[in-house]
Amino acid sequence: MLTYLLLGSSFAFAAAVQPGPFLAYIISQVLSRGWKSVLPAAFAPLISDIPIFILVMLVLSSVSDNMIHVLQIGGGLLLFYMAFKTFNDMRKRKEQEVLPPESDKTTLFKAALVNFINPSPYLGWTLIMGPVFLEAWQKNSLYGIGLIASFYTTMIFSLGTLIIIFGTATKLGPKITKIAAYVSVVGLVAFACYELWLGVSYFV
Repeated sequence: MLTYLLLGSSFAFAAAVQPGPFLAYIISQVLSRGWKSVLPAAFAPLISDIPIFILVMLVLSSVSDNMIHVLQIGGGLLLFYMAFKTFNDMRKRKEQEVLPPESDKTTLFKAALVNFINPSPYLGWTLIMGPVFLEAWQKNSLYGIGLIASFYTTMIFSLGTLIIIFGTATKLGPKITKIAAYVSVVGLVAFACYELWLGVSYFV
């Protein structure tokens, strides 16, 4: 159980601080509207991921074990790419660089829509979280529930923390995000090694 709790938490943290459309949208809204009105957006992944989760599970549950392990290898390679991209983006990014604010009214459902059209959740569930969830569920349903619970608990807490940081300490925000991104690189690499080990060990 502890392994799956750690896996869910580490990937959720990495996903929360990963530069992308959703985080960019959240940051721009915090800078333009203040953190209090944007804080509910931390729960957006709970809404946007429901149809994604159902779709991915329907697909993965109908494929062979060989394909699941091939997807795990693909997920490991994707995680290595995400780690490299995060490290490279943060290394080049200026500390005080911020995105221009948007004028649209921020709501929980609008943030969920932004995340729903973001390709990252689809890739994450198909290549990474989906295969791990099926593996955990097959061993013990509580393992699967623990994985999901740790993932979304960490995701919501991480997003909420970032929102508050950017809203209450604008000058400190980018620095904290940069540090968090570097920490996430370590988590992504560790998770990538685990995924590759699961996938490759099945065929050797």
